[in-house]
Amino acid sequence: MYDVQDDTYCYPGTTILKNNLDLRDAEALSAFETEITDQRASEPLPEVALDFAHYKAIHHHLFQDVYDWAGRPRSVRISKGGNPFCYPEYIDREMDKLFAGLAERKYLEGLKADAFAKEAAHFLAELNAIHPFREGNGRTQLTFLTLLAEQAGHSLDLEKMDPKAILAATIESFGGDETALRKQIASML
Repeated sequence: MYDVQDDTYCYPGTTILKNNLDLRDAEALSAFETEITDQRASEPLPEVALDFAHYKAIHHHLFQDVYDWAGRPRSVRISKGGNPFCYPEYIDREMDKLFAGLAERKYLEGLKADAFAKEAAHFLAELNAIHPFREGNGRTQLTFLTLLAEQAGHSLDLEKMDPKAILAATIESFGGDETALRKQIASML
């Protein structure tokens, strides 16, 4: 659960995100979101460009049936566990900078598996710290990581993913230690 001030994304007096089906029950919304994003993830994804515009298109693709703001960066300040994510007024700048760095590193192409895992973990940690969307950051990150790995000549086996371990590793990376995240990515290559 995110900590948010003046959250215009939620129904008044609740923590339930306004959604296209007008679901007011958190469990029902979560179930719908999971079902529809899984379905959308199995469809062809937006054309691979590996830039911020592409990243927003992936989020839109996955969440278009759930939220009318799918694919648009958030406009509210959010935090988790007392740790603030990038302020909304800096998201575009920070995302552009992050993706420019990825382009400079040639999208991690030609790296051996261990080097790819290390670079990808750093990219993912930075991406998570920015947290551009109000909801759906983790699923969008994982989808993007899969595309990035393929583009770089690696295959990501999501069957090997331990969701709890990757979540814990992502949280740990927020504090600056990317070791566990690198190991999680390496274990899926």
